[in-house]
Amino acid sequence: MVKFEQAERLKKLPPYLFVRLEELTAAKRKEGADIIDFGIGDPDLPASEKVVKAMQIAAELDVNQKYSSSRGEKFLRDSVAKWYKKRFCLDVNPDTQVCITLGSKEAIFNISQAFVNPGEKIIAPSPGYPVYSGASTLFNEAECVNVPLREENNWLLDVSACPTDAKMLYVNYPNNPTGATCDLDYVRKVYDWCQRTDTILCYDNAYSEMCFDGYRAPSALQAGPDCIEFGSFSKTFNMTGFRLGYAVGHPDLVGGLVKCKGQIDSGAPIFIQKAGAVALDAYNEDGSPPKSVQANMEIFAERRSVLVNGLRDLGYNVATPKGTFYVWFNCGIGSMEFTEKMLDLGIVVTPGSGFGASAEGYVRVAITEPVERIKEALNRMKKAQEVK
Repeated sequence: MVKFEQAERLKKLPPYLFVRLEELTAAKRKEGADIIDFGIGDPDLPASEKVVKAMQIAAELDVNQKYSSSRGEKFLRDSVAKWYKKRFCLDVNPDTQVCITLGSKEAIFNISQAFVNPGEKIIAPSPGYPVYSGASTLFNEAECVNVPLREENNWLLDVSACPTDAKMLYVNYPNNPTGATCDLDYVRKVYDWCQRTDTILCYDNAYSEMCFDGYRAPSALQAGPDCIEFGSFSKTFNMTGFRLGYAVGHPDLVGGLVKCKGQIDSGAPIFIQKAGAVALDAYNEDGSPPKSVQANMEIFAERRSVLVNGLRDLGYNVATPKGTFYVWFNCGIGSMEFTEKMLDLGIVVTPGSGFGASAEGYVRVAITEPVERIKEALNRMKKAQEVK
């Protein structure tokens, strides 16, 4: 019998946190538990009717059922460029500075494939999106330097703590998992540091439109042209299953990404790109979001307030996030221990330890359940406290 031995790079890859959570949750559901799922960041709200209709109409046409290209269709690249002009007052060349991606996740991985050699360093924030320090590093046989984010520093990456001989740096604000935000001055400091140290700045801006209380997230390209930025339709437009995103940046960086993708995929389905164009084009000329996005954010804002206030009433010190749809807090015990206790109550949260060792003792809660369910979860937690 043939023995199928996994490659060493795959053996080194840690189990993907969300897969493990799905397995634990499925087991509880099989036992008949009523699960309130705050785990994976998948919006429970639907994509807008206008976007879905555009996809349905486009899918019926033979011309939209063919292969796309690794760079993406011209019409959607044009829409991305126009959106950058509206949203950030930036002039972007759709032919050389934009690449349409299969969500932002694959682009975050493929950019390192395109530019990082074995043995070179990749700087990843800790806590941070697992792809930065996981597949992106291990599949390139690179060295990952995890730089801790600190609560006392508002979860902002301190570039002075980063090595100056790295090839690539991942930065993400609004931040997953902490919900932390930054201003343009901070982005300029990071950009200038990357310029001085000859480090490729990869700015994960997937949550740029998930903002509260008047805050508006900046673009790394506002700091300068020598970087690459990743965006996604997933969170802004509730299009997670559509698998659609974009990369915008220096032509050489985008060109390298396109070259890499050309060996791996044949582009996002054209009919889905049609839906993406409708979503982006709905933005107002002043850069403000369409009513559908505003309505979503009002729902998330209400949920955020209910959850934050409820957790505070239970004795937790919780900051009110100005970005993302995550609430992040110190749970007072081990992250996985707390997660398991919550699962026993039928509540799914994400342990901070899954985002990096420096996040031990914290948990992430995604506000992807209606207010009534959030209140039910808080009530279960309160009853559990009273039993002690």
